[in-house]
Amino acid sequence: MYEHDVIVVGAGGAGLRAAIAAQEAGADVAIVSKLHPVRSHTGAAEGGINAALRDADSWEDHAYDTMKGSDYLGDAPAVEALCRESPEEVITLEHWGMPFSREDDGRVSQRPFGGLSFPRTTYAGAETGHQMLHTMYEQVVKRGITVYDEWHVMDLAVTDEDDPADRTCHGVVAYDIQSGEISGFRADGGVILATGGMGQVFDHTTNAVANTGDGVAMAYRAGVPMEDMEFIQFHPTTLPSTGVLISEGVRGEGGILYNRKGERFMFEHGYANNDGELASRDVVSRAELTEVNEGRGIEDEYVHLDMRHLGEERILDRLENILHLAEDFEGADGLTEPMPVKPGQHYAMGGIETNEHGETVINGLYAAGECACASVHGANRLGGNALPELIVFGKRAGRHAAGDDMGEAEIPTGKEGEWEPADYEFEVEVGETGGSDPAAADGGAVATDADGVLGATVERAQERVDELLARKGRNHAEIRSQVQKTMTANVNVFREQEGLKETLGDLREAREAYKDVAVSDPSRTFNTDLIHTMETRNILDIAEALTMGALARREFRGAHWRKERQERDDENWLKHTLVSWNDGEPELWYKPAILEGENKTYEPKTRSY
Repeated sequence: MYEHDVIVVGAGGAGLRAAIAAQEAGADVAIVSKLHPVRSHTGAAEGGINAALRDADSWEDHAYDTMKGSDYLGDAPAVEALCRESPEEVITLEHWGMPFSREDDGRVSQRPFGGLSFPRTTYAGAETGHQMLHTMYEQVVKRGITVYDEWHVMDLAVTDEDDPADRTCHGVVAYDIQSGEISGFRADGGVILATGGMGQVFDHTTNAVANTGDGVAMAYRAGVPMEDMEFIQFHPTTLPSTGVLISEGVRGEGGILYNRKGERFMFEHGYANNDGELASRDVVSRAELTEVNEGRGIEDEYVHLDMRHLGEERILDRLENILHLAEDFEGADGLTEPMPVKPGQHYAMGGIETNEHGETVINGLYAAGECACASVHGANRLGGNALPELIVFGKRAGRHAAGDDMGEAEIPTGKEGEWEPADYEFEVEVGETGGSDPAAADGGAVATDADGVLGATVERAQERVDELLARKGRNHAEIRSQVQKTMTANVNVFREQEGLKETLGDLREAREAYKDVAVSDPSRTFNTDLIHTMETRNILDIAEALTMGALARREFRGAHWRKERQERDDENWLKHTLVSWNDGEPELWYKPAILEGENKTYEPKTRSY
């Protein structure tokens, strides 16, 4: 067993910032990650970090833009914390040596991004996440923070009281990919989940292969609700053949979208008469797919993104790596021809329910970054708001887990405040399938002391691995592929009731199939088939909760488009979707969005660009 005050699971932007903050607060902290830190997916973030740095800008304006972009489903205490604290965090990164792009006068550069009323996106070329990741990893090394890399966290070590609010997380159990060792990691202060996104639920995504939603699924099975899982961001500019991201920075610098007829369709077809290509991402993605569906796409699949007019000098200075991506993956020279782009799954607005301090309903369990939902982004995230979320809420979770007094949280967790059950009957059975099912609930450990809980959780994890390696059965890959195909077909940018019902049935079949899953490679070391098999279990749980929320939310809000419901319904749906596991039986319920901020109430208005 390994023991520390604070255990951080995941070594991307949120995880590194949480570890640094916990260490600064005096905790003995360790990071446990299935990847080496600089391989984390934060390194693929290209666009920038929103922060109100200029005299003509304000955090209040940033907060308004964020709430408007969220389609008024963000929670004001979290939104305002993000916008108020982002400038200080950007300055901290600069002091740590992050090489931001700069103006001729030496100031950090800022550029326009979609949905912003001021050009407040700071950046480092088109590789902002890469530079941020390396800058913070330097700090982790400098401070001597322990990193257990290439350890796959399998389970949370949580007690088993009936009410999740009475449970306590004492640590995690992880599998050493190099040696095959399964061990407990005891956390006397707290466990912070910073495991990133869940893009592998879909088959066309900007996310890395490792983004399988592990933290979200583990917290869900331990008793923490998933919040707003139906809100998935599809980025409008990904490369058709691979899903590789083409930064919004291209459009921020002045890149133009054209259809097959050479029309600048964002303006000419009235999708965003004021902001055009710099409308919010959900608006641009729907516009592109509408062009394709109505026969104005190129090869019935994509549109063109053109940056040639920006000139070679500006492109090489600010967007050089975009040239390499387009050339390497599509054979397009961005200096002389437009690039093919289409929407692809990019980001999950929902995740593990937390308050603005990163706390979950389970004592000692925190979450930060994309795996968490405070909720900062509501129904739609603005470009440039993901990276500040990592550093602002990573820092907050780290400080709180280390024992800093941060005051009373304004956002409730679990069923503390107002809530209501969902009035929806699913035609397909959801949740646990019965029998010996590795995709069933983890449950808690019968013991209540930390060592007893960890010991029981390690034993259960070892039994699961032994069973997967010993038996004969189906390979996880065909099950994962089935899930990805049905999610991409029916739970994409455009959603229809019958398609969502079909997907829920497909997921039921996938759960049944997973009961017979086995690992063909008997090795205990570097067994990627074993790791991927365990990850597929997490993908199943997330896909089901996502589809349940999408079926039940009978309105069109932010990234959630419903053919049958083409209006935002503030009277009935100004509320968050929660899904709780409850011993294998998913429960759908709702709680109201919090629109009362520090000095103002954010009144819902028509969202237009």
